[in-house]
Amino acid sequence: MTSPRLNWAADPWRDSEPLECAMVVPENADTATFTFRAPSGAWFDYQPGQFVTLDLPVPGGNVQRTYTISSSPSRPLSISVTVKAQKGSVGTRWMLDHLKPGMRLRAFGPAGIFSFHRHTARKYLFISAGSGITPMMSMTTWAWDSGEMPDIVFVHAARRPSDIIFRERLEQFANRVPGLQLHFTVEAPDPFRAWPGYRGRLSQIMLGLMAPDYLDREVFCCGPEPFMQGVREMLISLGFDMARYHQESFGAPVATEAEAPVLADVTPAAGAQAEIAFTASGVTAACAETDTVLAVARRAGLNIPSGCTFGLCGTCRVRKTAGEVHMVHNGGISDDDIAAGYILACCAHPMGSVAVEV
Repeated sequence: MTSPRLNWAADPWRDSEPLECAMVVPENADTATFTFRAPSGAWFDYQPGQFVTLDLPVPGGNVQRTYTISSSPSRPLSISVTVKAQKGSVGTRWMLDHLKPGMRLRAFGPAGIFSFHRHTARKYLFISAGSGITPMMSMTTWAWDSGEMPDIVFVHAARRPSDIIFRERLEQFANRVPGLQLHFTVEAPDPFRAWPGYRGRLSQIMLGLMAPDYLDREVFCCGPEPFMQGVREMLISLGFDMARYHQESFGAPVATEAEAPVLADVTPAAGAQAEIAFTASGVTAACAETDTVLAVARRAGLNIPSGCTFGLCGTCRVRKTAGEVHMVHNGGISDDDIAAGYILACCAHPMGSVAVEV
C-alpha cells in the first residue's frame, strides 16, 4: 500500500485563509480540543505558548475569542486549541455545542509573548491552574519533540483529578524521560477513586517539596488572576528573582511586550515604617513592614500562642480590627476566617497602622 503524500504548501499559514475544523476531542466536562487545518495544506509556524483569535458566528452576531494554542509547532500540519466553558461563556459554549469537523472559521494570529523560546534556560518551572495548562502543554510537547527535553518541573492545580486536562498525555511523556517531573494538587479527590497526590491550595510548602531548587528555575505561570497573584506572592516572599517570572492570563493574553501589564503587587517594603496596636493589652509598638505581627508582639513582651511559625498550623490566629496586613500563608487559615478579619500572626506583615485583639 502506498502512503498518502502530504500536501505541503510553499508558505506557512496566513490568517487570510480560514481554518477548517478537522477533529473534536472531548477532554472532560465542558472541555474539548478542536484541531484545525488549512484547506490549502499550508503548515503552521508559531512559538509554543502563543495564542490565536477565532471569529465565532454565535447567534446575535459574531464574537472574537482568544485561545492559547495547545498543540506544538513541532507538529505543523495542524493547530489545536483546548477550550473550557466557564459560567456565562458565549463563544466557547457555541464551540462545544456547534463546531463540527468540516466547518470553517476565520482566525487571526498567531500572536503572543508567552513562550519559553523567548526566555531560554537550563531549568524551568511551569505552574498552571484550570485551562491555564494549555500553553504549558504546547511548550512541553515542543520540548519532547525536540529530542532534548530540558529539566521541567510541571505543577498544575485543579478542582478534582478528573478535571486535569492532558493528564494521561503528560504522564506518558514523564514516563519516558527523566527531565519532566509532574506534580498535581486538587481541591478534592473524585468519589470512589484514591488520590495519592497533593490536596489543597498550592502553598509555599508544596512548592518547596515539588521543586526544591525553584530559585534556580525560569518560572512560567498561567491561570486565573487570583491564582497567579497567589503564586507571585509566594515567590516574592521566598526571595525569588521576579525578573525570571513570566505569566499569561487566559482571560487577557498579551500580544506584545508593550501591552504587558505592570505587576505592581503590594509587598512589605524594607525600611517602611508601620505600627501595631495590641488593643487588649493597651500596647502600641512601632515596627517595620517586614516584621511579622508575631515578632512585634514578642518584642513587646506579649504572648501570642504559636506553633509552626510559617502559616500552616493556625495556632497564632488573632483578630485584626483595623488596618491592612500582607499575609502569605500555607493553609493554616480559611478564606471565611480571613473575610471575618482574622490573620495568622506568624506570617502577617503590617502595612501602615494595624490593630489586633491581643
